[in-house]
Amino acid sequence: MNSLPAYSGARISGCWALRSDGSSSSEDSLDRLLPPVSTGLSPRKRTTSQCKSEPPLLRTSKRTIYTAGRPPWYNEHGTQSKEAFIIGLCGGSASGKTTAAQKIIEALDVPWVVLLSMDSFYKVLTKEQQALAASNDYNFDHPDAFDFDLLGATLLKLKQGKSVKIPVYDFTIHGRQKEWKTVYGASVIIFEGIMSFTDKEILKLLDMKIFVDTDSDIRLVRRLRRDITERGREIDGVIKQYNKFVKPAFEQYIEPTMRLADIVVPRGGGNMVAIDLIVQHVHSQLEERELSVRAALASAHQAQPLPETLSVLESTPQVRGMHTIIRNKDTSRDEFIFYSKRLMRLLIEHALSFLPSQPHVVKTPQGHDYEGRTFHGKRITGVSILRAGETMEPALRAVCKDVRIGKILIQTNQDTGEPELHYLRLPRDISEDHVVLMDCTVSTGAAAMMAIRVLLDHDVQEDKIQLVSLLMAEMGVHSVAYAFPSVKIITTAVDKKVNDLFHIIPGIGNFGDRYFGTDAPLNWSDDEMDEPSY
Repeated sequence: MNSLPAYSGARISGCWALRSDGSSSSEDSLDRLLPPVSTGLSPRKRTTSQCKSEPPLLRTSKRTIYTAGRPPWYNEHGTQSKEAFIIGLCGGSASGKTTAAQKIIEALDVPWVVLLSMDSFYKVLTKEQQALAASNDYNFDHPDAFDFDLLGATLLKLKQGKSVKIPVYDFTIHGRQKEWKTVYGASVIIFEGIMSFTDKEILKLLDMKIFVDTDSDIRLVRRLRRDITERGREIDGVIKQYNKFVKPAFEQYIEPTMRLADIVVPRGGGNMVAIDLIVQHVHSQLEERELSVRAALASAHQAQPLPETLSVLESTPQVRGMHTIIRNKDTSRDEFIFYSKRLMRLLIEHALSFLPSQPHVVKTPQGHDYEGRTFHGKRITGVSILRAGETMEPALRAVCKDVRIGKILIQTNQDTGEPELHYLRLPRDISEDHVVLMDCTVSTGAAAMMAIRVLLDHDVQEDKIQLVSLLMAEMGVHSVAYAFPSVKIITTAVDKKVNDLFHIIPGIGNFGDRYFGTDAPLNWSDDEMDEPSY
């Protein structure tokens, strides 16, 4: 656990002009709405609990593309080696915790930040408790009102880089909404709530603890305004609840936890000095956790025999003839597309032969039994690594009726050379599926490894993943097989070399640009997935 010993328990003063912005998450993907920007303090209008992520993004009519990607959170072995950095924000009701969190997010200026509110984890009330809540006689400011077991498990999974589902609490009905929000991919988690420091197990997960200290009169005025205008409460009921539950709970449970804080921030988001100190510390921690995966892959697994998990489509004269055409630099775009599609169809048919099957007897029209086989699993889902992998989707749809399709966009950071996750859309309940992961070329395996890690973080079983690619380099085969030994690797050909620019040699060129008719950048890589054409 990291701390700030030089400032532990210190009160830091200062002021900062405020601005409010926000975003929202969808149930089955990482799609968020573009945060609105305002130049002045706008009132919070919130009747449900908050859980948001605020990466830089570009919103189109069809997709949300993250302009700043998530760098690798795992090592060359495929295992997580970088946990999310969790900031705990505690303070009394209406003390300005959410505003402080928003100002920290703005000042951090890093992608994939998740704001998690403790309000999401109120317990489901019984009918008797519902009646008490309706008459302002239920104590929402007591530790027993929160589901700490669910909260602790959720924070732990987020810290470990896993996908989680967050309940949405509706304050107008004192209950959870039916739909939960899916959150995944946090580099930094800001966890705020009145009881953030109450549970000992949750305290162990926090890398930094901040207490927002605001005058009690200011907190009461804010609470009155919020509960009356945003939650439809009567003023008498709000005051009754405050005197009966809120004020005693602050004195008994919340204020004593101030001593646990690394930093105590008066006035919340208006404290510029405190915000700057917090941001500097988080930046230093993130820099210490930076990883270099591609460089490690390029220097590993040299001169090793090809793994048993690799299956290469038989190099028949037809297959070799198609490779001759699509590898030829003088092949027209029309011919390149036509023969690539033929090869993809053969590859997908070959890949499906490795799916589990079981004996199945049917009656023929002549009334005789036929002992055949049928797929032994719940579902088959295809996931394409954009943009080149998307060209393989029609071949999968042609042979798998009603197959579900997901998409992942991974791009190479031109400054670091590392793959970065920019976009993700996966079908619901993918954890139970056999997944065909599609990419057209794999050189170092950096992008493929990131995509596999994403699937594993969504609880897809490793032995239910197939990596299917038209062309791979030996380096990429070894990298994936070493990190994920249970993943089946299926391709039409394996080339031996990768040059200093991570191009497969002899290779096929930039597949996406040849297929879509676009120009490749000078520093393109066979592992790089460009933004799709719309």
